[in-house]
Amino acid sequence: MKRRILLVDDDVAVLLTFKAVLEISGFDVDTAASAREGKSRIRSREYHMVISDMRMESDVAGREVIQVARTAPYHPAVALLTAFPDDETGWDGAGPDKILVKATHTRVLLRHIEKLFHSHAAKLSRLASQAAGPSLSLAANVDNTKPSVPITSPKPKSTRTASARTSAPAASSKKISEQPPPKRGRMQPGEA
Repeated sequence: MKRRILLVDDDVAVLLTFKAVLEISGFDVDTAASAREGKSRIRSREYHMVISDMRMESDVAGREVIQVARTAPYHPAVALLTAFPDDETGWDGAGPDKILVKATHTRVLLRHIEKLFHSHAAKLSRLASQAAGPSLSLAANVDNTKPSVPITSPKPKSTRTASARTSAPAASSKKISEQPPPKRGRMQPGEA
């Protein structure tokens, strides 16, 4: 399943460029060209990450988008996309998980997004284990970022080569033929 990102920016050129880069990199991307549209999308659909520009209709429009994302029941990772990296001050703990600078190279941007996905998944896992309490301490060691798979014991792999496999049946049939045939007759009590 592709990870879904909401990208919010009023600069259409930036919006379309980042959307193309993210989609080429394997993400499912929705866009919003205003804070109002972004907040509406956050409320109507679930996202793994919300990336918002800071200054759109107003200087605090991005802050509003981030606050709505922070209160979303599905807890997306939140990043602020800005040309002004000084915007990270004054958030009082309710700010973005990461500040992304618009002038960053594409490779660096994608690396930051991947790191944010991993750190956010670890954060959600810690919060879930804390909420579960001590009675589920074993569940705290489970990696919740991977799909659950039934636990089965692994089948031993054969280390024989193809030529050994073809000669093995002949050798085993030889051993069987060298053994004396089983006795036929009546079974004695206690024999199975």
